[in-house]
Amino acid sequence: MHSHVYLPDEFLEQMAQILPKHLSMDDFVNACQKPLRKSVRVNTLKISVADFVELAKQKEWELQPVPWCTEGFWISADESNVPLGNTYEHMAGLFYIQEASSMIPPSALFSHEQHSEFESVLDMAAAPGSKTTQIAALMNNQGVLVANEYAASRVKVLHANIERCGVRNAALSNFDARVFGGWLPERFDAILLDAPCSGEGTVRKDADALKNWSISSIHSIAETQKDLIESAFHALKVGGTLVYSTCTLSEEENQQVCQHLKNTFGDSVTFESLDNLFEGASDALTSEGFLHVFPQVFDSEGFFVAKIKKLGKTQPPVVKKRMGKFPFEKLSNKKVQELTNALKSALNIDLPPQSSVWTRDKDVWLFPQELEPMLGELRFSRMGIKIAETHKNGYRWQHQVATALAQPNECRCIHVSLEDAREWFMGRDIRPESESGKGEIIVCYNDTVIGLGKWVGNRVKNGLPRELVRDKNLF
Repeated sequence: MHSHVYLPDEFLEQMAQILPKHLSMDDFVNACQKPLRKSVRVNTLKISVADFVELAKQKEWELQPVPWCTEGFWISADESNVPLGNTYEHMAGLFYIQEASSMIPPSALFSHEQHSEFESVLDMAAAPGSKTTQIAALMNNQGVLVANEYAASRVKVLHANIERCGVRNAALSNFDARVFGGWLPERFDAILLDAPCSGEGTVRKDADALKNWSISSIHSIAETQKDLIESAFHALKVGGTLVYSTCTLSEEENQQVCQHLKNTFGDSVTFESLDNLFEGASDALTSEGFLHVFPQVFDSEGFFVAKIKKLGKTQPPVVKKRMGKFPFEKLSNKKVQELTNALKSALNIDLPPQSSVWTRDKDVWLFPQELEPMLGELRFSRMGIKIAETHKNGYRWQHQVATALAQPNECRCIHVSLEDAREWFMGRDIRPESESGKGEIIVCYNDTVIGLGKWVGNRVKNGLPRELVRDKNLF
């Protein structure tokens, strides 16, 4: 028990006023003082759920399905020697350590939809990337996923997680998300606004989450949330889907923000009930059809999720744009074919369909085709994946070729030992026994791609980006 969890008296008074009649305050307080169960989400861009379940059996990990996410599991594992985050399965992107409640918003966004219908999706507050990578997997790396993060310091973490999980259809931006309604009006099929909030639902993982809690701060945050949800609604296509979520409990930041949207845009806004999202959803359902998840209901973090459809056009704010010259140039069909042949010859890897190749100086980038109409409308900090650098003798392939394009049983690769895999993730060169070669090579361990190296005689030079290197407590 975490009896030292800070729960201000005024906060408890507020919760007593909004707690549904079938729930008790004693259970609420007890749940807040109870440590969270650890949960993970299988990254289906890298491994199937069935294969992960079999892998977990071999590792003696005990799994319990998360009811609202077919890829989600509560997990019980011996971490006394190696934390889950330092297993090769995690570092290679086979799974994401993600709180179970935070899997609800992407599941709600894609419920009752054909995934192929979402050609353009916006994640307005994306870092550190749990929901972004979940959405990318639900999109199967098709279409375009714009992942925005306001805090510049968190964009690097967002990109590292996207890279680790093999996401190739994302474009990253670094803006106050209030700009999207004016800059990209009615451009997205689906939008997730996991809004910045007071974090009342997070005390089970952060005992001090409510140290600075106050009614006045909640009202201030709610005003920002109202601005953000208006921006999201303007950026959404007519007929599109918006999911609004928070990891907080106050009605001011949840129901009242959604009602503000309805009051502002009237009949253009309709709320879709989440009662059939999963078995047991009715235990957290509000009269509007939202999910208001108190921590004792599903033994999880507190969360709020609303699903909204846009039925009519809106008048977006008028903005003045100063974009400057776009620094990338699209590669000619002839050059694309040359690149395709070179990649196939070097690593036996094909370029994916529905992507386009662009260059900037000597760098070669793969963009999702659906991004192209937005290129002159918004400045992105990073788009697609960098696959190569050009030099006088051809191409120097990059790490994301391995993470986002390589298939372990099809590409040109070398299968390494446990000891070499450990060295690899520590950023060191490896010397596979009795082998040598030349040029770039995909490095695999246990039928899983773990990186891109380059032969230097009988040594494979390590190409792992610094942000993915681990230096202790490895598998």
